[in-house]
Amino acid sequence: MDNAYEIIKNNNHTLIKMISGKLDTTIAPSFKSELVMLAGNGEKNMIIDLSNTLYCDSSGLSSILVANRLCRNAKGTFVLTGLQSAVERLISISQLDSVLTITQTVDQAVKEINKESEE
Repeated sequence: MDNAYEIIKNNNHTLIKMISGKLDTTIAPSFKSELVMLAGNGEKNMIIDLSNTLYCDSSGLSSILVANRLCRNAKGTFVLTGLQSAVERLISISQLDSVLTITQTVDQAVKEINKESEE
């Protein structure tokens, strides 16, 4: 499952673009360890782009929360972007929309990170 997501490092953040249509138990464990490695390498600002992801289960949600916690612990910013309706529904049912920073597009997510790092 190496090509389930793509990691694009930028100067002040890392964009993790899900390529897979599903963020579930087949992907989440390796995805989580990837996030932990990124944070371990000093990345504190992450954007996860889920515009290709049509399905997410609890293990997928858990990996999103791991990313959020890693960024918060590093005094950085975590932004979730490109939510499809089923994933968006899951996040609001789980009441995570009040916890996570969510934008419509990657551009908005980048602006959010730039705004946070200027403060």
